[in-house]
Amino acid sequence: MFNHLRNNALKYIGGVGISVAGVSSAAVYLSDDFAQPPEYPWNHRFPWQAFDHASIRRGHQVYTQVCSTCHSLDLVSYRHLIDVAYTAQEMKNLTAELTVMDGPDSEGDMFERKGTITDFHPKPYPNANAARYSNNGALPPDLSLVVKARTHHEDYIFALLTGYSDPPAGVKVVGGQHFNPYFPGTKIAMAPPLAEGALEYDDGTEASVSQMAKDVGTFLAWASEPEHDDRKKLGIKIILGLSIIALPMFYWKRLKWSTIKTRKIAFKD
Repeated sequence: MFNHLRNNALKYIGGVGISVAGVSSAAVYLSDDFAQPPEYPWNHRFPWQAFDHASIRRGHQVYTQVCSTCHSLDLVSYRHLIDVAYTAQEMKNLTAELTVMDGPDSEGDMFERKGTITDFHPKPYPNANAARYSNNGALPPDLSLVVKARTHHEDYIFALLTGYSDPPAGVKVVGGQHFNPYFPGTKIAMAPPLAEGALEYDDGTEASVSQMAKDVGTFLAWASEPEHDDRKKLGIKIILGLSIIALPMFYWKRLKWSTIKTRKIAFKD
């Protein structure tokens, strides 16, 4: 479905885009010099819907195998994914294969050790200057809260990852940049990160570009709001609880006020 929507999304021609989102009948407009992403049917969009946890797991695979080469994930540790996308044993096995730089030790030296579930995801660069040097002066943003930091949230992530195309007539893209109608300015330093079959999902799902974009969008949405499912569960419980006590409270109120509202005041000479 996401692939179908992507193929029917915005057609960017000569700096002017005209489209209708595949899910919504609302028009897709241009803001300044870039296109606004259409709405997509995310499984967790409505108040009664939770995250697709299988998609979170696949999205974590996309991040670790593709996105982590340039983007950090500073606020998410491996233990946060336990009972969300992995079992405790699966995560212990996964982190045991990692090598983590730690320290300093008692002599002031850094040292390597095996990873643990309490470790955070490693940074791809030691500092911001190294990141800029490796990316033609562009600083890859941390992805921990990127979904919350973008106006259209997951829709923007999906549209950006699947929106790379050849520039239209009259648009010049200099070396080291790529054309993407959904990125502010339409010229982005990040090369298209996804390719058909770029990785192999452990659940056998076909790793198409749209599938990987959907999965990593879901994972980053969870990373931005890991309490999402619990918050919705609590909200539903509160609504049900209030609904149960509403009738008894209404009866109690009518009972208590009935004598006051029906009383008569008589004046005697």
